[in-house]
Amino acid sequence: MQRCFSSLGWPEATLDQLLALAVRHGIPAIEVRALGGSIELPPYLAQTYGNPALLAARLREAAWPVRIVAFDAGMKLVGATEAARAELLDLAPWAEALGVPWLRVFDGGKAADAAEIAEGASTLHWWRGERAARGWRVDLMVETHDSLLTAAALGRLLAAVPEAALLWDSHHTWRKGGEDPVVTWRAIRHRVVHIHIKDGTGIPSARHPFSYSLPGDGEFPIAALRAALAADGYQGHLCLEWERKWHPYLPPLEDALRTAAVRAWW
Repeated sequence: MQRCFSSLGWPEATLDQLLALAVRHGIPAIEVRALGGSIELPPYLAQTYGNPALLAARLREAAWPVRIVAFDAGMKLVGATEAARAELLDLAPWAEALGVPWLRVFDGGKAADAAEIAEGASTLHWWRGERAARGWRVDLMVETHDSLLTAAALGRLLAAVPEAALLWDSHHTWRKGGEDPVVTWRAIRHRVVHIHIKDGTGIPSARHPFSYSLPGDGEFPIAALRAALAADGYQGHLCLEWERKWHPYLPPLEDALRTAAVRAWW
């Protein structure tokens, strides 16, 4: 397992600031969802860096000891609009130039029923065609965010698309899906490439019937999950998704990273 954090925890930061933060905390990887206060990554990157080759050269010259392991797009497999597909295709060349292995997309949908699974599979088929035609190495990972909340729902997607790669939001399936994370993990472990972790309590917040908390202050069973991951030899990233972009009541990302380290939370 390798530690990682999402830029959602510091959405106003530049890429250099995020990389420097990772270095300070000895974290080898970051996941990029927001930069410079924007989640519209392709226009931000183009305005800031010009083109993918220029940014790649800049990062090579800087020789940061931190890897960008994902760029996060907003597209949903179920309900993928033309605009969302275009954003994904605009983001892919940046990932390709920087050697970023994954583009995050959401599952979408509400029920994970047969019709939604078929639509999601169709969207993944469209992506495979685009990827092959352009010779890209970067691929999609599907975040368990909207309808894929349990092992049963995820099993239906994987039955339809056995090669699908998963970004498992472990807290989300635990809190919203009501399933023991170890149970979920055992059912999907063969397709998980990236894991989001966070902590929280059942106290309602402005957006949800629960609140996020500093690592170790909440109820998420991180010790049991880490033990299960270690027992299975999980070698992907364990990413702190500190959602300060959406939940401004949270303290700064650096506080969360420091707390997680002091408590050996992850």
